[in-house]
Amino acid sequence: MATPATLRGSPLNAIFTIGVYGYDEARFRAALLSHRVDLFCDLRARRGLRGRQYSFANSRRLQALLAEAGILYRHYPSLAPYAELRELQHAADAVAGALKRTRSILGPQFIAGYELLLTRDEAASALADIVQSAERPCLFCVERDPRACHRSLAAAALAEITGADVLHLTP
Repeated sequence: MATPATLRGSPLNAIFTIGVYGYDEARFRAALLSHRVDLFCDLRARRGLRGRQYSFANSRRLQALLAEAGILYRHYPSLAPYAELRELQHAADAVAGALKRTRSILGPQFIAGYELLLTRDEAASALADIVQSAERPCLFCVERDPRACHRSLAAAALAEITGADVLHLTP
């Protein structure tokens, strides 16, 4: 398995993140293409969304959209927060009176738990796979604000490993 030391200086030259909320299908696709994303990394545990507005981001439709755009798709369930972490964030949201779609930050317990998750072998292997598979990967989950989503934490870990810059794509 690749270690952080062996991944430094990788060909990865940029790390992008994107959420689906606030985008329509055309603008979502255009954002990925305009930044020359070559690997789309789905970090969701469940790859479906309710409602017609975001149906393009349901797994099968999303994979078809990306294939048509010439962007490789991979699902990384080991980088998705597990149920207990999601519950910690739901509790923090309840205290703050925030809904998932309007959350602007992650709770400190969630952050600590997710950073611990990133040290697990499965997560480290997923991060190594991203680094070795792409020059311009994009980490994906649903939240509009990257500060309110675990994808920002995964992107920070990749940046620390590789030295690449992170750019959060927002509508």
